Amino acid sequence: MAPQSKYSDLILNVLVALAITLVVNFSYVLLLIVEQRGDSQPRPAKASVVARAEEGTLRVSPDGHGYIVYENGDSVYVMMQRLRRLGLEDGDRLVVDLVAPRRYGAHPVMNELRMRNGEEFDYSTLFNRPSKATELTLQLFYYLVVSFIMLSILTSVRHRYTPGRFVRHCMWCVLAATALYMVAPVSEWRTGRIMLNFMGDHIFDYMLLLKCSFAVAVSMLYGWVYVLNSKQQAVVMENERLKNENLTTRYNMLVGQINPHFFFNSLNSLAMLVREKHDEKALVYIDQLSYTFRYIIQNGQSTLMTLDEELKFIEAYSYLFKIRYADKLFFDIDVDDKYRTWTLPALSLQPLVGNAVKHNTITRSKPFHISIRTENGWLVVANPKVPKLEPEPSTGIGLENLRNRWHLITGRDIEIVDSDREFVVRMPLQNPAV
Repeated sequence: MAPQSKYSDLILNVLVALAITLVVNFSYVLLLIVEQRGDSQPRPAKASVVARAEEGTLRVSPDGHGYIVYENGDSVYVMMQRLRRLGLEDGDRLVVDLVAPRRYGAHPVMNELRMRNGEEFDYSTLFNRPSKATELTLQLFYYLVVSFIMLSILTSVRHRYTPGRFVRHCMWCVLAATALYMVAPVSEWRTGRIMLNFMGDHIFDYMLLLKCSFAVAVSMLYGWVYVLNSKQQAVVMENERLKNENLTTRYNMLVGQINPHFFFNSLNSLAMLVREKHDEKALVYIDQLSYTFRYIIQNGQSTLMTLDEELKFIEAYSYLFKIRYADKLFFDIDVDDKYRTWTLPALSLQPLVGNAVKHNTITRSKPFHISIRTENGWLVVANPKVPKLEPEPSTGIGLENLRNRWHLITGRDIEIVDSDREFVVRMPLQNPAV
């Protein structure tokens, strides 16, 4: 159970961490999709930006300023910084977008370089900038790790939960998130290189801080819900355990009610043999009594026994009565062999045999027969009703005991047929193969 639960928690934490990662980076993924779709379509020019299709020649003055000169005499100004950054040289043939001048008589300024010497210009190669897919992969992996670590810290509280312990784990999450924030992969705005956050010029990246805070907050919320759910499951399991213990206690109490009544009757029969000097019978009686008590002690706490074991016990138990009622009490046992491996609650036959002997007249002229047989998966115990002239008081504990034990253990009820001439108890056997 423990390894399975451990792996279940691990898989669940990974799935939740993946969900948090996708939510945190939803805008980034959306922007990437929009950009990819936009790249396949011509971009509308801004109001102040003019796209010029013809090619011009770059001329760099001695003071470092650049001008793109066209055949019709027009010129476009190029700042020194852009010359150095883009690596442009005197004589390059350029196609550019330009920004219209703000005042009359000024030169238009180059806005974006489109083509250089007949080839389309790629800004990403200029700065060795990683692709958008690479940046997205790094972002997804980073937030997956962050969320998984947060969840692993928080969900471990459920094993020994206390509010103070949960708060301490939340503090550990904040510390871990701070450390992970420092090693987050970020893109340098000048060159586009991927580096760790603490290596950059601006450690406090507000967007990164917002994303990390969101991941931590959602992880804490999920951890709290997870702990509450685990507590509820623990309460349910504890209730089931207490219920089972209660059923076991009730069952043991019911079994315990058998022993005192049976014990005193057995001592009376043994005392009779000793008084009458039947030493051999007394020794055999003691052996059978020992077997009977050993069976009760060893199997009294068991819930189910096979019918074969119950029949062996009832043979020893019936011998104790045969000594007391010599040639007056008989047991007619007719059990199909296929039912001998079927099960029933332990000590089910003892109270039925004891009650039959207790409440009926047994004489030499009217021998008493107790029938034990099987019928279509049921064990049937029957005896004729021959009431005593002076009936012994009946508490009803024996039958009620038996009925309660059957209901607790098997969930099924026994059938009792009490007519004027016969008393019958039918008990459903359980097939162990089903």
